[in-house]
Amino acid sequence: MKFIVAKEVFENLDNVCFGIVVAKGINNKENIGATQLLKDSIELIETKFKDKNVKEVEDMVYYREAFLKLGINPNKFKSSIEAITTRVAKKKGFPNINPVVDIGNAVSLKYLVPLGAHDIDSAEEDICLRFSKEGDTFLPFGENELELLGEDELIYSVGNKVKTRRWIWRQSEQGKITEESKNIFFPIDGFKDKNYDNVINARDELAEILKKNFNCEIKVGFVDINNTEFEF
Repeated sequence: MKFIVAKEVFENLDNVCFGIVVAKGINNKENIGATQLLKDSIELIETKFKDKNVKEVEDMVYYREAFLKLGINPNKFKSSIEAITTRVAKKKGFPNINPVVDIGNAVSLKYLVPLGAHDIDSAEEDICLRFSKEGDTFLPFGENELELLGEDELIYSVGNKVKTRRWIWRQSEQGKITEESKNIFFPIDGFKDKNYDNVINARDELAEILKKNFNCEIKVGFVDINNTEFEF
């Protein structure tokens, strides 16, 4: 199986890059201190963003500008990292979901990068980042009615099933991480000319935490305009 980024993505966002972590053999039912990791990141954000407007912080502006290039209104559709940071900065807290998701959210907040998580076993085909076409469908969290997409929306997909809409806005019910998830693909989205170090540091720390806590098989990678695929 591969993660493939379509060449059209780089034509629109030439410096976009992706840190990749693939973890296999996870037991996501264990209590492994993920709660504390998330708590620490929440406290960090509450302090760091005190008296600041989240959307004006440079780390968020990178994604807002990219959304505008893609024709996405960043005020109506916040990137996942802006949405979670805004919530936490307002001291609204953030729920514990399961160990893997909590760890992902903790690392995402610490490095201020969007970090996705997709169940590999639910993917019948390669995971792709591409622009949508007629016939693509999306199942929102907690829903049972599919949404039909129009053309030219940047999406994470498996076949015609959309895993994440509007690039890094919202993930699907299909392929979400549950306590039963064992094999997981984590993409970390960023920009080589803006927050490359954060992408790489988030990737490496996520890999280290997963290996330490789950004793699972780990593979890391990097995708950019010069290397558009990653096999796992």
